[in-house]
Amino acid sequence: MENMPYRPGMEVALQPVSGDVTTSDWQRALPVLRGRRVTLRELRASDAASLFAMLSTEEVARFINPPPSTIEGFEKFILWAQRQRAAGAYLCFAVTLPEYDDAIGLFQVRQLGENFDVAEWGFALGSAFWGSGVFAESASLVLEFVFDTLSARRLEARAAVLNGRGNGALLKIGAVQEGILRKSFVRRGECLDQALYAILETEWRAHRARLAASLVRVH
Repeated sequence: MENMPYRPGMEVALQPVSGDVTTSDWQRALPVLRGRRVTLRELRASDAASLFAMLSTEEVARFINPPPSTIEGFEKFILWAQRQRAAGAYLCFAVTLPEYDDAIGLFQVRQLGENFDVAEWGFALGSAFWGSGVFAESASLVLEFVFDTLSARRLEARAAVLNGRGNGALLKIGAVQEGILRKSFVRRGECLDQALYAILETEWRAHRARLAASLVRVH
């Protein structure tokens, strides 16, 4: 999510939520999503230092809006994220590993339609973990949550056209490029084109069924 919904100073008050929001368990606290190698959980105040170290490097921050510039800034972002989750407008999972419980990245989801019928997601991962399989497994867990728990029918993402790694990651998990948003992203005073991607609930379920079938052994 290159156009991150958080800006410094927004942590003071909740943002308005469109439509009627029905309280659910995830609004009180995010569930823990466990994969073979990764665990996704709610952000904690103690994650601020590791997120600052992981996401403030040039290679990570190059194609996203500038992340908080201090550990204190990340602490404020975490507080804001928790409040937005409680309001039902947005959620953010920390990516962790069994041997490293501090956050090494994050996945964000925000509603674009009423009650997450249409949503947008974004992600950032420390460069030390690029190409390790951490992204693919984390993305699979988030997709399952978005379509099964949030009942989304459409999940969108944007990636700068120049962001080859980001575009490739989205294509590998089944996202479909739907168009180019010309000069839609401003980074360091430069207007960049973005590709718009989407995954439909029906497509995701079909992909999951094919994957499950491919894993069935024939005796």
